[in-house]
Amino acid sequence: MTLTASECFMLTPAGVLHAFAHKTPDDTATALQSLLVGEHSLSLADWTAAEPSAPAVLAGALERGWVQALPGSLQGPDARLDDFLQHVIASLSGERRAVLASEGGFCLGRAGVGQDEAELLCAAAADYSDFAARQARRGWDGATRYVSFHSDPEFLLPDQAFLPFWVDGAGYWLIVMGEPLLNNPALVELLWSLKQAGTRFAAIG
Repeated sequence: MTLTASECFMLTPAGVLHAFAHKTPDDTATALQSLLVGEHSLSLADWTAAEPSAPAVLAGALERGWVQALPGSLQGPDARLDDFLQHVIASLSGERRAVLASEGGFCLGRAGVGQDEAELLCAAAADYSDFAARQARRGWDGATRYVSFHSDPEFLLPDQAFLPFWVDGAGYWLIVMGEPLLNNPALVELLWSLKQAGTRFAAIG
């Protein structure tokens, strides 16, 4: 692997899904998360300064498609999160209908969904968080991953899909109506914005 000094690195959508999948990230996930600590993408030198294990993680992360090399620096989201949120989550749904909830059931953002429906979905996410936690205590971690609900008995496309993730210990649910469009740079932008605003939102959850 040959790198140039001008190359910078950024998470891919698959990398975001891996890095933020657990409340307590492992060493690799922690290193990947550190790519989103600043306002722009990081060179290997800057990434290593933020996370000393970065060089050891890089080759495997590139091979697995978790990280991509960029020819130069990429600027992070610069809009206020409150203004930015509804636009970025809409692009993650085939119906452009989505909700972002805190683990405790607080509605942080919605797109194409009325307030009453959004609050019901956020309450459902909070209830499912409790269910998943109980199952994990019993020894089954399967409930801590993604969940979807279908009205079609062929299970082709979900009516709603619930995606849990954690930023700095604070839990969130992305609730997507219709087809989830997660292989999307908007997912990276969402996590980048939440990572930057994590302290403020952790207090809400």
